Amino acid sequence: MESLKGKSVFVGLSGGVDSAVSAALLIQHGANVTGVFIKGWYPPGMPCTWAQDRRDAMRVAAHLGIPFHTLDASREYKQGVIDYLLSEYAAGRTPNPDIMCNREVKFGAFYRFAKENHADFMATGHYAQVTRSGDERGDGQAHLLRGVDESKDQSYFLWALSQESLLHTLFPVGGMPKSEVRTLAQKFGLPVAEKKDSQGICFLGTISVEEFLRQELGTTEGDAFDETEQVIGKHDGAILHTLGQRVALRNAASGPWYVIRKDLQKNVLVVRHGTAEIATPQASLRLREENWFQPQLLAHGSLEAQYRYHGPRIAGRYDADTHTFTPSVPLQEAIAAGQSLVLYANDECIGGGIIE
Repeated sequence: MESLKGKSVFVGLSGGVDSAVSAALLIQHGANVTGVFIKGWYPPGMPCTWAQDRRDAMRVAAHLGIPFHTLDASREYKQGVIDYLLSEYAAGRTPNPDIMCNREVKFGAFYRFAKENHADFMATGHYAQVTRSGDERGDGQAHLLRGVDESKDQSYFLWALSQESLLHTLFPVGGMPKSEVRTLAQKFGLPVAEKKDSQGICFLGTISVEEFLRQELGTTEGDAFDETEQVIGKHDGAILHTLGQRVALRNAASGPWYVIRKDLQKNVLVVRHGTAEIATPQASLRLREENWFQPQLLAHGSLEAQYRYHGPRIAGRYDADTHTFTPSVPLQEAIAAGQSLVLYANDECIGGGIIE
């Protein structure tokens, strides 16, 4: 980590171990650290852990002896994440709410809050790495790299950030494995050292996307067809399911069943037994709403792409004129429109876009 002596750093304290260790490491490196808990929007009537998470964040700040603030980003979260999520599903696409949460909230509202309060940097507990070229004022270029721990790498979720926010961001735990972070949490005596990692969508705690969609969009029974156009069971709403997803059907032979096509107008799913592979492999993926940190790297001879978090790394080429990524081998899996395709040159994240 670069010299931070005397620098003001606002750390997003989520109440978890990664952000807590990040704050402790920054203090160790001489930074003047302020902890900030970001309050999002929470669906009424559904269980959420935000109050407990805020208490845990406060306990961490008290233990470390640093100032603590709560940032109300509920408006940005509702408009930029929840409304976007619902509108995309209603249109038959499959968005990634964590990517929008990072762009609109953590590196949007929180970045602006840190900047307004004259912070030199903001920091989060993401497992990613950032390097900067240029002078010490951050006037150069930011380079986003994969986290050292491949099993925890979160660079996929960060492709939509602005260069400006990335230039002023620190990822203190991105250069170490999770096991080391847990060890450091014990060493620093952090009150969240034994807390389990959260598994839900950004800010919704233990609530899954499916649970949330069921509450917001409701369920409508429909027919599930196989590839011979025979009705083989019932589902609870085509709008709730995405391509490639394993789906639980009623009145059907034992699975697993995977969605390979869907028709929202007719509320129909077409499913395949045992695998998500499609009959006609997908030869290319066209992108929209692209964001490139290092566009010159798009001309790199061979790139790697991921179309879901912890998904396979696919070799291929990108054509900037047609906004199209062509994999070296056509994809056998159905890829849902609305998901993100993120491109890498070796371990550097070039950026990405939303699949049409």
